[in-house]
Amino acid sequence: MAEEGRRSIRRDTRLIAVGSSTGGVEALQVLLRDFAEDCPPTLIVQHVNPRFAPAIARTLDQVCPARVQVAAQDMPLRHGNVYLAAEADCHLTVKAAMSGGGGGALHARLRRGEPVSGHIPSVDALFASVAAEVGSGAVGILLTGMGQDGARGLLAMSRAGAHTIAQDESTCTVFGMPRAAISLGAASVVAPIDRIARHALHQAA
Repeated sequence: MAEEGRRSIRRDTRLIAVGSSTGGVEALQVLLRDFAEDCPPTLIVQHVNPRFAPAIARTLDQVCPARVQVAAQDMPLRHGNVYLAAEADCHLTVKAAMSGGGGGALHARLRRGEPVSGHIPSVDALFASVAAEVGSGAVGILLTGMGQDGARGLLAMSRAGAHTIAQDESTCTVFGMPRAAISLGAASVVAPIDRIARHALHQAA
């Protein structure tokens, strides 16, 4: 990202949450290469066998100016870091010291439970927790993928005042998840993958 973009990054965004499935690893590489080194803490749920998640995190770390790592229980969420869900049978969620979008330090939480929207970890589970804990201080991004996981969660984030973005059909491998979110009116922006980082970091039109 150009230095001008880095200087103008929004400082009122406390967290970015990303969901992806089929074609998502490739989409994430395009998205994260344009992130700033000091980007807001970013949580990612990518539908993948958890055994492969550490290798995916290493691949993404090679292209992202920020540090990409696997999320762990109670890990503090800090600027300049991207956290990938990797724990089998656990949903990746977020917890604020003060809930309801009122502020407080943010931490990753790994929650055992049943699949949500057919998946564990689930994008809907992540997005729902971000809506409840971070509210209008968050950005939600739903990328390529089959099915509907993330659509209802993105709607919850939108209703909580978050800035919400869906990948457009022309750049999706599978348009299922973004299409479902768009049909619910959950996305405030629909954009090609190579423009999403700009919308997320600057909330630019």
